[in-house]
Amino acid sequence: MAERLANRLKDRRSELGLTQAELAERVGVTRKTVNTVENGVFTPSATLAIKLAAALELSIEQLFWIER
Repeated sequence: MAERLANRLKDRRSELGLTQAELAERVGVTRKTVNTVENGVFTPSATLAIKLAAALELSIEQLFWIER
C-alpha cells in the first residue's frame, strides 16, 4: 500500500476565513499551488510546508501527516 502526505490545509484555511489566493499570497506561491497541495496532487517542499504551517498557525505535524 502506498503512503501519501495528507493534510488539513483546507479545513484550517476555512477556519481562519482565508481563500486559497490569500494563503498563497502569504506564503509566496500561486493559488494553483495551494490548490494542488490541498488536494494531495503535489507534495510541498520542506520550506513550503513550514511556511504553510506558520501561515495557518499550526505545527507541521498538526498540518501534515503520512497516511498508509
